[in-house]
Amino acid sequence: MSLEELQETYATAGQSQVFTFYDSLDESSQKLLLSQLATIDPARVSRIAETVLSQAPESYPSEIAPLPESATASVLTAPPSQIDEWEKIGISLIAQNSVAVVLLAGGQGTRLGFSAPKGCFDIGLPSHKSLFELQAERIVSLQNLVQNRTGKTEVIIPWYIMTSGPTRALTETFFKEHSYFGLDPGNIKFFEQGVLPCIDNSGKILLEGKDKVAVAPDGNGGIYRALVQEDVLLDFAKRGIKHVHAYCVDNCLVRMADPVFLGFAESRGVLVATKSVPKRHPKENVGLIVAKDGHPAVIEYSEISEEMAHRTVVDSESGKQELAFRAANIVNHYYSVGYLDTIPTWSENYLPYHIARKKIPCVDLETGESISPSKPNGIKMEQFIFDCFPQLDFAQFANLEVRREYEFSPLKNKAGTVGEDDADTSRADLLKQGKRWVVAAGATVSDGVVGVEVPPLVSYAGESLEFVRGKAFSEVTIVEA
Repeated sequence: MSLEELQETYATAGQSQVFTFYDSLDESSQKLLLSQLATIDPARVSRIAETVLSQAPESYPSEIAPLPESATASVLTAPPSQIDEWEKIGISLIAQNSVAVVLLAGGQGTRLGFSAPKGCFDIGLPSHKSLFELQAERIVSLQNLVQNRTGKTEVIIPWYIMTSGPTRALTETFFKEHSYFGLDPGNIKFFEQGVLPCIDNSGKILLEGKDKVAVAPDGNGGIYRALVQEDVLLDFAKRGIKHVHAYCVDNCLVRMADPVFLGFAESRGVLVATKSVPKRHPKENVGLIVAKDGHPAVIEYSEISEEMAHRTVVDSESGKQELAFRAANIVNHYYSVGYLDTIPTWSENYLPYHIARKKIPCVDLETGESISPSKPNGIKMEQFIFDCFPQLDFAQFANLEVRREYEFSPLKNKAGTVGEDDADTSRADLLKQGKRWVVAAGATVSDGVVGVEVPPLVSYAGESLEFVRGKAFSEVTIVEA
């Protein structure tokens, strides 16, 4: 597209201010600006901006209720025979090479005091394995487990890793430097989530520099658009993928392609399924998976009343009093590929955009001076991964409650600052899990020892540990097969 065509396109969209400094730039800076502007659809940006800036609060109170029992199950109360049946179904799906894993790994470790992608972070295990390495080894381990149980000679679980602009090159380099952690690089596909320009409070695109538009990732809901634009759906089709497990990089306990979860979703015949963990307490500030106006949804803790937060019910399986609203969202999802294939029909027009008012460094269009604002001066626009849920009914959606201590330990904060959801808690949770596993297999762990590290290549989820029977662990150590 020529300079004149670009200028006309932006002028038509009401965004001609991006060319304010064009004539004062040297040739290389002009080319830099034009190449970026050519990747942006200004009419789309203006349309989204107009929508988000004119959004009014809901004019009616939503009807919010706990998830219906018909759409939920719990590994905490399900009979072991039921869990075994789900696992058998899931293993069968994996053995058919019809399962893929999608990792949301666009985040940087800034909040951890770490400049690299968050997946590169070492939580301080005896092995010093990064989050990426732990997760890669779980895929290797699961492939081997399924081969051993089914007799299949080749089981492949392809791994699709969604990065962002700032993390893609660093992530790919990290994997290359570590020889892809034992996985075939042909079965790993890196792709990139989209970005959207940042806007001011009137919807005008902000310039980060005279030759650069200020942009930000389009949120974890950008995964849907990226799956289409980065040809991931086409790769699913080529490989015969029918089932997808998606999760976030910052959970050191995540069970990728969990056979129990896959089997649960397949047995229910749903398009989308989620995992949840029970809330720690009524006031825990977490997103909740609920029924909203008769459809599945994720809401913020602030959207329920004090009475609803403390409301209890008698669990039909255990007979115990439980919080009625206890399904904490952990961004751990199952999708049927048949559902993902419909993304082009709803990702742009159905999924809402949310605004985050931020302090965005930019250029003053009148003076050309760089501004480092002390208070929010602009808006980042993003979509959320769970905002597709309300278009489903409860015949198409199901939620599986799992044990927090077994499957969820997020890494959100720098160690020593908040005291939870940091490297210290992640490491402790993984070591405690190893301790449970080896004790269940007949070993002993001395009092005062927080736990042991069971590498994923030794055991995916506590199986194959017969060799530790009779052993005694007197310190934090790595359990070697």
